[in-house]
Amino acid sequence: MSEEYKKPKHQDKIVALDNASLGISIVAAILMGVAIGYGLKVWTGQAWTLWIGVVLGILSALLNVYKAYKRVQKAFEGMENDPRYAHRAKYGDKSYDDDED
Repeated sequence: MSEEYKKPKHQDKIVALDNASLGISIVAAILMGVAIGYGLKVWTGQAWTLWIGVVLGILSALLNVYKAYKRVQKAFEGMENDPRYAHRAKYGDKSYDDDED
């Protein structure tokens, strides 16, 4: 007998929290960058060093978005061979086109 895959009880909640964490990580990365920049400004006495931290925060937030995109892309990789989605990928979805009449 083949044992059927049992989905963990709270898997849906974990997936939802993982998706919500992207927004939180963007804000946290930018705030940490601003804090680092402010620390550099206080430490060096130069006002322009604040912008180093801001740029680092924005770049780290963009890196978080890129990593999340790659994770989602990998999760949906298997769908390209699924017959339910192969027709739409090959020929497009014409059910919403009204110009053919």
